[in-house]
Amino acid sequence: MEKRKKDIVKMLLNQNLDEKDEEEIVDLLVDNPITIDVDKENDSKMTLGDKVADKLSEIAGSWTFIILFCLFLIGWVILNSVILIKSLDPYPFILLNLLLSCLAALQAPIIMMSQNRQAKKDTIRNKNDYRTDLKSELILEELYDRLEKVLQNQNKILNYIKTQEEKNNKEN
Repeated sequence: MEKRKKDIVKMLLNQNLDEKDEEEIVDLLVDNPITIDVDKENDSKMTLGDKVADKLSEIAGSWTFIILFCLFLIGWVILNSVILIKSLDPYPFILLNLLLSCLAALQAPIIMMSQNRQAKKDTIRNKNDYRTDLKSELILEELYDRLEKVLQNQNKILNYIKTQEEKNNKEN
């Protein structure tokens, strides 16, 4: 039965893997529990930079940030065009444009780092799902085979009982 499972796994994988990788996947699927907690696994490997990138992406992608930033921009324009007599950044607000450019230049790579990490996490999750589905398929195949054997044995028993009843009926 073990050899048959491995053959089924090899057939289902049907990927271009070298022999070592294929054997490792086959053993993993057949012999071991394969599900992992992707979030827990990923969180344990996070560096400080990863945590900062995630937190900044979380903040920068929120409505709170957008609203506060719009209020900051409106306040900057009002402060420098109406309130201050000698404004820090007169119209056309060159200093504000410089600040916005710097913010965009720093914010974009940080968000990309966070998205790249999320994509890696999704890849791990997809591989985990595939392995789980594959193992479930193997278990179902094995259960189907066992059910077939049970049904065959049950039919044999029923046939035996019928023949015994027929013999008993003929004798009586």
